Amino acid sequence: MKKSLLLSIVLIVLAFSVFPVLSAEKAVGDYKIALILPGSINDQSWNATNYAGLVESNETLGTNIEYVENVQAADYESTFRQYAERGYDMVMAAGTQFDEAANAVAAEYPDTVFCVVNGSVSSGPNVAPKPAHEYEASYIAALIAGEITENGQFATIGGFPNQAMENLLSVYEKVAVEIAKERGIEGAAAVRAYANSWDDIALGKQMTEQMIDNGADVIFIYANEVGLGGIQAAAEKGVKFVGFSGDQTTVDPETVVASVNFDFKVFYTWAVQKFLDGELEGNTVHEAGIAEGLFVPIFTDNVSQGIQDKVAAEIDEYKAGGIDLTTLF
Repeated sequence: MKKSLLLSIVLIVLAFSVFPVLSAEKAVGDYKIALILPGSINDQSWNATNYAGLVESNETLGTNIEYVENVQAADYESTFRQYAERGYDMVMAAGTQFDEAANAVAAEYPDTVFCVVNGSVSSGPNVAPKPAHEYEASYIAALIAGEITENGQFATIGGFPNQAMENLLSVYEKVAVEIAKERGIEGAAAVRAYANSWDDIALGKQMTEQMIDNGADVIFIYANEVGLGGIQAAAEKGVKFVGFSGDQTTVDPETVVASVNFDFKVFYTWAVQKFLDGELEGNTVHEAGIAEGLFVPIFTDNVSQGIQDKVAAEIDEYKAGGIDLTTLF
């Protein structure tokens, strides 16, 4: 009896010393999460916007999300793999250009969730892309551009010609041109080019200068740091620039008369909370856009209150379901 009693006590002690560790719920700050960025957090565009989302998540949710910036295309897969090898719970990456690498690596690391911000491809249960409907943001930019142009000549520059980029630029161009024509500007048209780069500032300046010399009076660029060169050229030549993804009015408010800011503070806290709650499912695309309050127009004093009110009314109409932008792709 004594031996049986002693054995029971030992087993109980062992149980309480082991099971609390195995079954205790992990604290939010103990989750290992990393964000991979293709550019600098100081680009005042896409990378800065994503970094702001990371900061907000850490401050609001109590996470300790890490980040690495300026990761080049040749290093996408190896960077994903490095974090997964180190046992990270979730590896995020900012940009649809990471889709292929995330899906290629994910199958090797089933215990890690791979989440591509603005991604659109999921080939496994641990791949959960979360795209923003960027064409809705470019629609807002077009509402502004169509009202501020004087000659109806729009110039657009994209980073790379992926499908999401082509869709958002098509929406921007068609809506801006239509508004200009409705205002009575004959011959309104848009010209598009691709930089095939996210960070070549000098190239952005050169391309924009040529477009302005060819008659453009409103510039729109979605190519991260390339856009900074475009703002420089627009400022030197005295034309208007509509910022995108970040609040680029802070770069030069006299030139960048308005911006469409991606409120990724909301986007990131929403997505990260879903992960913490175990609701960020793989094989599923988690989308957000105007309806979720993701895109916010920001105006300088160089845009009249009348135009601002008109843009707000058009956004409300879109929210009400009166417009199908996908027909413009």
